[in-house]
Amino acid sequence: MHYLCICVQNQIDIRTLSKEQLIVQLEQLGEKPFRAKQIYEWLWKKSAHSFEEMTNLSKELREQLNNHFVILPITAYKVQKSNDGTIKSAFQLHDKHLIEGVLIPTEDRATACVSSQVGCSLTCSFCATGFLKRERNLTAAEIYDQVVLINQQSNESIGRNLSNIVFMGMGEPLLNYSNVLGAIEKITSEEGLNMSAKRITVSTAGIAKMIKKLGDDEVKFNLAVSLHAADDAKRDTIMPINEQNNIEVIIEALNYFQTKCKGELTFEYILLDGVNDTIDDAKKLIAICKQLEDVKINVIEYNKIDQADFHKSTIDTRDKFIDYLSKHKVIANVRKSRGKDIDAACGQLANKNK
Repeated sequence: MHYLCICVQNQIDIRTLSKEQLIVQLEQLGEKPFRAKQIYEWLWKKSAHSFEEMTNLSKELREQLNNHFVILPITAYKVQKSNDGTIKSAFQLHDKHLIEGVLIPTEDRATACVSSQVGCSLTCSFCATGFLKRERNLTAAEIYDQVVLINQQSNESIGRNLSNIVFMGMGEPLLNYSNVLGAIEKITSEEGLNMSAKRITVSTAGIAKMIKKLGDDEVKFNLAVSLHAADDAKRDTIMPINEQNNIEVIIEALNYFQTKCKGELTFEYILLDGVNDTIDDAKKLIAICKQLEDVKINVIEYNKIDQADFHKSTIDTRDKFIDYLSKHKVIANVRKSRGKDIDAACGQLANKNK
């Protein structure tokens, strides 16, 4: 894993260092290499946000760390709770940018929906985040912090740890590839939060070359592709990314991914009234699925946003669409929207917090 060292006012952001890089830094301060393991445990297993918390280190070393390094945690800026129990948090970063993350509790799950970028560059026409400017990528630590804070919310609100993590918040994860994988490494490592990679799903709008890179890296987590239309003409109109990453190219990349990785593959498909919800659309979607070894469909109802004039399909249209998929042996599930009353549902994250 490649690490990019970040400095703030001549202090190094210690969580941008690999353990090997940290050993080198500590040796320059006259410290033994084993101190790096202790510090790494405080940072990634115990989620320490200050050097003062590191009580098994001497006072002198903690002062040295304070002089040379900085920890840049994210903080909860605004928290909203939905009528259905969903909790949306606006998190503030060290440079005052805001991102949003969501806790989605159900009877058998507690899912964290996390962001990977400040804003987004892909301009999908049905997604509120797509109307925001992409300011910057999140660091691996900022992604990791979302999981830690949402896990705390889960314990406080429903009395149990997170069961799942989905990278379906703000931004395109595969355009922040190294930091997303770096965060997942810390979340799944025995030296970190020790969560199962099988419980993590990364969602992409379909960056074909990066999907292939996931295959080359033989990732263990699950992959979801935001398809939302089953032919290029329609997908071009609602997802401009399709002009460079059309359906044929995505299918080729996914076939490669499936030869390398064992994680589940899902297509996300928002039903838009009169746009992509006909039986003909269902037939084209089936044809796409038949070109892959094993794929499921998450059918999502459209959640209204101020910036677009789409409408969700009727329940009757939705049911006919799903029934047609099922009759042709394509597994399709309705993903119920949660947190609509606080703009926390799929496609609604837009930083209405300032």
